[in-house]
Amino acid sequence: MLNIDSIANKFRLSYLVFAILLCATFVSIFLYAEVRMEQELVKGRLLQQLELSQEKYGERALYTADPGIKIYHYDSAPANLQALATKTVQEIPVTIINQTGQIETQLHFFAYQQDGQDYILTYLEDTEMVMGNYPVLAIFEHLEDIFANALKIAVVLSLLIAAIFSHLSSKQIIKPLLDLKQAVETDHQNLNELTHLPSEVGVLARAIDTQNHKLAQYLKREQLFTGDVSHELRTPLTIILGASEVLASQLADDNRLSEFTNRISNTAKETSETISALLLLSRAPEQLDTPQTSINAIAASEVTRLKYLLRHKPVTCTIVAEQDYIAYVRPELLKMALGNLIKNAFQYTDDGEVVIAIDADKITVTDTGLGIPEIMMPLLYERFERLDHNKTGYQTDGDSKHPTGLHEHSNNKVEGTGLGLSIVQRIMTHMGWQLTHQANKTGGSTFSIYYK
Repeated sequence: MLNIDSIANKFRLSYLVFAILLCATFVSIFLYAEVRMEQELVKGRLLQQLELSQEKYGERALYTADPGIKIYHYDSAPANLQALATKTVQEIPVTIINQTGQIETQLHFFAYQQDGQDYILTYLEDTEMVMGNYPVLAIFEHLEDIFANALKIAVVLSLLIAAIFSHLSSKQIIKPLLDLKQAVETDHQNLNELTHLPSEVGVLARAIDTQNHKLAQYLKREQLFTGDVSHELRTPLTIILGASEVLASQLADDNRLSEFTNRISNTAKETSETISALLLLSRAPEQLDTPQTSINAIAASEVTRLKYLLRHKPVTCTIVAEQDYIAYVRPELLKMALGNLIKNAFQYTDDGEVVIAIDADKITVTDTGLGIPEIMMPLLYERFERLDHNKTGYQTDGDSKHPTGLHEHSNNKVEGTGLGLSIVQRIMTHMGWQLTHQANKTGGSTFSIYYK
């Protein structure tokens, strides 16, 4: 099937259409010239016959001359010819009966005025004019068939030549584009050779080369920034961990203070894991090893870590899994992705439950919280975009009307940066997985991570 989106096929098709239009123009000119010539020849022959008949027979209502010529005084002509005849030669289809039966042919006729007398001159195309009477018209009738056949052959050859020429020339035209495509696909090994071309392809190659340099510099800056930040953060985190361990050993007998030292230690460890995950995201996916990782263990760990968000809330959290499922993935990345989804579910659910379901194909996090308004859907995975009650129609003014069950939550601002879902989506893209969202009929949201 012809691919119309292909540049080469577009060029071939446009060239073929141009050839068809050109042939149609020439055919139209030929047909017009043929008709006009035939009209003038018929007119000349009939006027010649009128003159000869007047000299031979004088004035009559009807002159008949072979082959197929009849000249009427206007008043003696058939009514249909009187109604149709003009000074221009016309023709109408007629049916005649001869010895061989009925024949469909053309009747040529026109009106003519001479010395105040009107005539209608007719010529029936069925009979051949003899050479002796009017050789020019007879020769024209013969040449007309020759020119028509020659024109048909010329049109067919023209279209064939146009098709062959467009096929060959399109290859030459798109060759630089194919070279550019190959250069881009082969990590720009031959791109420098194309940047010196004076054509549009050279302009495009130079633009791609410039953009590649900018992109390479940007990626280098991002990698350096990520490495520098992680390096600079690891040192204070190590100090914090060490200090928390010292405090924990000295405050072992004080349960209240020990709880704070444990929180400091756990937060420092989590921050270190987050830095490791961000470093993994800065590397190419093919450069990462993917060990067997227990999805159930990661989910249980994140629920335990984030359980504090459900304090003072009538919300239950359940992990549903028929068995221990594993995935080949870096645990740091899975922990960050799943942790963000669970954290959002805990933060935006004031009443009901959060269910984390794991099976052989996917992980789903379902909540009975606020849900995501339709207006926010296009920005769901955008950075720094988060649920804003004023923006989505949930008013915080005490005099305004609130949807059922949302008033209490509306007055409690949920902290966040709007980066969580953006980071999850980036992790999914990095691992080749898929993240989907579905609004629940009873309220809340369901996020699904497909890893197979």
